[in-house]
Amino acid sequence: MVEDESVFVYDAKARGIWAVKGSKPVLLTTGSHKSVCWFGAIAEDGTQLFRRYDWVDSDGFLNYLRRLARKYPRMILFLDKATYHAKEKRVKRFFRERRKTIRLRWFPSGFPEANPIEECWRQGKDDVLGSVFHDSFKDFRAATSKYYRTRRFRLNLYNYLCH
Repeated sequence: MVEDESVFVYDAKARGIWAVKGSKPVLLTTGSHKSVCWFGAIAEDGTQLFRRYDWVDSDGFLNYLRRLARKYPRMILFLDKATYHAKEKRVKRFFRERRKTIRLRWFPSGFPEANPIEECWRQGKDDVLGSVFHDSFKDFRAATSKYYRTRRFRLNLYNYLCH
């Protein structure tokens, strides 16, 4: 099982823009700093669990871990070395209490390409933010929720982990 988090900022994501030669393209932006945070995990059998939170922090991570442990009672969990993964006392206690059912493996520092979930975040940001302007933050939240609740990612975890 691989796990990661990502923050989606409520604004436009500029990609290649077509414009009439000599004209200035117009890109709508919100100027907002509002964001949506997602926690996600994919298992080797292709099942997945994505959940939206207000913040990426140890409280959200612990809540997400409890949900993950209910869905997958036994797992080998690959994580990056974010502070709230590796150093937070409550998180350490959670893993210590479940050391017989959750085995931890750490991704190398500075090598996010090894984590398949990064591809899920990239696709989501392209599909939800790319060339789409959401009229309100509520619409934006709904679009990210619909995307990660319905999208099935068909990634071969071994291709990433053996990168």
